[in-house]
Formats: sequence, structure tokens, C-alpha cells
Amino acid sequence: MKHRARRLRKNLTDAERLLWRHLCDRQLGGYKFRRQHPVGPFIVDFACLEKKLVVEVDGGEHAKNLEEDVKRSDYLKERGYRILRFWNNEVLAESKSVLSVILTSLLEDTPSP
Repeated sequence: MKHRARRLRKNLTDAERLLWRHLCDRQLGGYKFRRQHPVGPFIVDFACLEKKLVVEVDGGEHAKNLEEDVKRSDYLKERGYRILRFWNNEVLAESKSVLSVILTSLLEDTPSP
């Protein structure tokens, strides 16, 4: 799993790379994010462990794998994680809005169900 995560970190999509530029080094609200982070049997795109927030950036392939995404989301929710999902084109075209949604979620006191 560690090797796969490491390989994914080296091969980020354009959208993931753009988002990571804003999430790394505690740039967003002072919160620490990890990229391509293993959580159980899954590797999530970005995770803020302190706030138990997962950010997923999805491309067209996720439309074909809805059942797998549901399993993954259920697993994460059972462990107390909140999940935000954005499409690649959202991140690329509306990065400020995406970052605003992420920051708002980080600042919430209670996790959403």
C-alpha cells in the first residue's frame, strides 16, 4: 500500500497538482494535509487527519466506478471521516470556490453525518 501511495504521489493529475499547491505547507487555514494517504484499504487523494476530512478529486473514470466509490465513502464515514468530492474540471476552473468549500468544512465544529 505504501509503495502504491508513493507512486500516486509522483503521478498527480493536473487538478490534484493544482489543489496540492494550495493545501501543502499548511497554506489553507493552517491545517496540515497529506496527499495520496492510505486509510485502511484505500488511498485518499488528500486528508486532513486533525479534522478527519478527506478531499477527493475525481476524473471521468469515477463515473464508471460508482459502486466502488460508495464502498470507499461508507468505509471512511464509518471511521468518522467527512468527504468532499470535486470533479477535475471544478478544481481547474473554479479553484478559489473549491478552496473556499474546503476551508469552510475545516472550520465547522462538528462533522457532518
